[in-house]
Amino acid sequence: MAAEDTQAGQAMHTEAPARVLCTDCGVSRGADPRQCGQACQFIHPDYASLETRVHGRPRDPARPDELFFGPFERMVQAALKAPRAGAQWTGITTRLGERLLETGQVDAVLAMGADPTDRWRPLPRLVTDAADMVHCRGMRMGYAPLLSLLDEARARGLRRLAVIGVPCQIYPLRALEPTLGFESLTVIGIPCSDNTTTENFHTFLSLLTPAPETVTYLEFRADYHVEMRFQDGRVRLIPFLKLPLSTLPSDFFPLTCRACVDYTNALADLTVGYMGGRGEQWVVVRNPRGQAVFDLLGDEVRVREPTSAGKRASAVKGFLANIERAAGGLPMRTMPDWARPIVAWMMPRTGPRGLEFARTRVEMKALEAVVTLRHRFPKRVRAMIPPHLWSLVEPYGLTPGPDERA
Repeated sequence: MAAEDTQAGQAMHTEAPARVLCTDCGVSRGADPRQCGQACQFIHPDYASLETRVHGRPRDPARPDELFFGPFERMVQAALKAPRAGAQWTGITTRLGERLLETGQVDAVLAMGADPTDRWRPLPRLVTDAADMVHCRGMRMGYAPLLSLLDEARARGLRRLAVIGVPCQIYPLRALEPTLGFESLTVIGIPCSDNTTTENFHTFLSLLTPAPETVTYLEFRADYHVEMRFQDGRVRLIPFLKLPLSTLPSDFFPLTCRACVDYTNALADLTVGYMGGRGEQWVVVRNPRGQAVFDLLGDEVRVREPTSAGKRASAVKGFLANIERAAGGLPMRTMPDWARPIVAWMMPRTGPRGLEFARTRVEMKALEAVVTLRHRFPKRVRAMIPPHLWSLVEPYGLTPGPDERA
């Protein structure tokens, strides 16, 4: 890294908070930890107001996909024509950060790199040299106080900032944006549904392979497989149905992730993820600023319209039945071993694909949030479930009670 670039270890003022519903976004580690009370998406979020401020309008019910994915101007399926080595997909997200720096549109990019002692442990970085964005390629697993470096950015006089982050980092960033004093703020969002600690992730890897230390890449793909790459160049594909998820401890995925309602990072200027991409990346351009950023890629990127196939209803209903059993303390229903290869073969061919796969995941997360909050924090349902989410879960029999609608 360039000498002026900063790692999070130099900027953390406090220890991680001990609250149950907290992802340690970094606000509590800053100069004024009290800002958590006005910024946290797990206290009293207001998505409609923030979407209106950021995008100029809230979600439009006349555009049904906006209820799933948030406000957007266009959605595309995209890939860099020359994939970047070490990237999670082809490298669109980090390339956008490079282009913003190369063209002088921002002074720095606040993004996530890897801890020097553990490739899977995230470590926030303020990057001011486009060449150093290479250190932010790839996936990290674990909570990471990205926003702890906002004070550092302001102290260094950085006026134009780009931020690459997951939803529970971007919500507080947008909530605090009017008070931060930056001349401009560009936000590239990454979808996120479930996180865990880096230690838990190492345990998960050890269940997948006897040599987890040799794994260099892991990705949940939209074709119902997990892709693993190894140091010796081997690639292994594991069907979702063959993952040892039922053997994981009940707290493997924290309550914050199970109660999150913003899978698609709706407050970003553009979201770059995998769900609707069918083997490529799915880009959701949400406002003119997002389009201008995406345009920086020029002819480096191959773009086509996203597609949609299959039906999600049965898969979502099965998921709901399982999370309701789990919330009631019952074991999840598991599929007989003899049926797994058959269903694993059928799912990529007949299950939800493309945008229908993305809708499936969003509905599943919406149902999980409602069930989880009702079971663990019933008094928070009213504050934490936004109106648009009730429209997603209503077809599956979940409707707000008299004290649950905001």
